[in-house]
Amino acid sequence: MTRTKKILVTAAMVVGVAAGAAAPALADNSMPVSPQDNHATIAPQDNHATGTTG
Repeated sequence: MTRTKKILVTAAMVVGVAAGAAAPALADNSMPVSPQDNHATIAPQDNHATGTTG
């Protein structure tokens, strides 16, 4: 094996090991996205007259 091939194989192995070590950390940071809540939660208005008649 020539020196160039040894360097390329070593670099490829380093990249592979680094990617394998980083994969679980990247997977932990992913968060499922929930749909946005576009519903307004407003209490109904009180339109009743509360006066006494009579």
